[in-house]
Formats: sequence, structure tokens, C-alpha cells
Amino acid sequence: MNHIPSAVELTASSGERARPPQDGGHVLVVEDDRGLAEEIRLDLEAGGHLVKVAETLTEGLQAAGSADVATVVIDRILHGENGLSILEALRAEGKSTPVLVISGLPSVDERIAGLKAGCDDYLLKPFDVRELTARVEALLRRRGDTGVIRLRVGDLEMDLIERTVMCKGELVELLPREFKLLEYFMRRPGQTVTRATLLEDVWNFQTPTYTNVVDVQVGNLRRKLDPTGDRRIIVSVRSVGFKLNAEHRKVRLPPQ
Repeated sequence: MNHIPSAVELTASSGERARPPQDGGHVLVVEDDRGLAEEIRLDLEAGGHLVKVAETLTEGLQAAGSADVATVVIDRILHGENGLSILEALRAEGKSTPVLVISGLPSVDERIAGLKAGCDDYLLKPFDVRELTARVEALLRRRGDTGVIRLRVGDLEMDLIERTVMCKGELVELLPREFKLLEYFMRRPGQTVTRATLLEDVWNFQTPTYTNVVDVQVGNLRRKLDPTGDRRIIVSVRSVGFKLNAEHRKVRLPPQ
């Protein structure tokens, strides 16, 4: 397998690997290439992670729903079948388990399809397995950040443990990606964030290219938070991006 220089900062110095405690659940690797699956397993285990391996779509679907799976690595194509089916099944069940998709399909449309399906990161083949391990560890750190359990901005309240959102005392049903997007805004009330920043930080999408995924998801989130359209919760900043309006001021509608 070719070794590509990593853009991710790798841990360890003097050849030593930091070993996280083995109590955070398993990393599930769904990969039909046995050689690659073994290479990934060995590197993850060298970093102190517990690993499960599945070779088929059926095995992956069964294993992904297990309570002891902390994060999932899925190959885009599994024996000719769509690996994203596992991701879509998880998200349809309301599970926010972090998912890293690996793929040999280089097109931008393929990466966008993975991100729209709800993956948290996307890595193209060929890659250095150390980069994959670093990305998995980043997902696990993000998942394990429990320093803050509740966010409040204006009429919005988010419970990071129960994964619920209330707006003016009413429950708002959000998909996992919408929840992640709103959490990003709520941690930065009043701060303008660009589309490029959102693509990188929320979708882990670093290739500079045109996509309307941010605008589509922000639009969906706006409609769920403000179905009547009479309040300014997430506002557009022309030619820049978006921001969460902490004051939630009402829009003055023109007379009919």
C-alpha cells in the first residue's frame, strides 16, 4: 500500500505511540480487503484501541448497531455493494456514532454523497494507516468531550448528553448532521462563520470545491427551528457565511 504524507498531526515522538485507555468501546472496521483490514487493525491496536472487523455489508450492518461500538470505519464499496448503506441505517435509527468513510472513488460527487449521508470524515485511498488512526482518534476525542453537557443561546437549549434540542420550550427533532451544525453555531453565538469553515469543521471536507451542502443544511435547520419564518435565528452574512443571532429578533414584515 502506498504511503502518502499525512496532513493530520500524528501523535508520538521517538517512535512511541500514545495509548488511550481501552474502555471507550470498539472501533468497527468494515473492509472487504483482508490485507488492508489487517493493516488497519494492527495500527489501531498498536494505538491501544479495541477493534472489530467485518468483511461484508451484512456483517457490518449487524455489528454497527452494537452498544460497544464507539466509532466505525466503512469502505465505500463492499464486494460491489454500497457501504454507505451501513451509515444510512445508523442515521435512520437516530444513532450519532462517528463514522469515517474510506474510498478509492476520487470524484468530488462521491465525497459529497458520503458527507450528505451523514459521515463525519472521508479519507481517500491510498492513505497512510497512521493518518486513518489519527482521524479515528480525533473522532473519539470529539465524541468523548463531556466538559459541557448543555448549551443555551436565547430561546435555544441543547442537551449534549441526551442529544435533544428545545426551542422556546418545544422539542425540535434534528438529524445527526443538523444537530452537529447547530452545536457548532451555539458554541459561537454572534460569530460569523464562513461556508469553507463549516465544510472543514462540521463536514471534515477540506478539498476546495463548489458545493451547496452547507446552504441546504442551514436551510433545513432554519425551517425546523423557525417553521413560521418570523424570527431570525440563523442569519446570512452576505458574501461571507452565517451566524447564530443570540437575540433572535423578529423580522419586520412589509405591510400586505
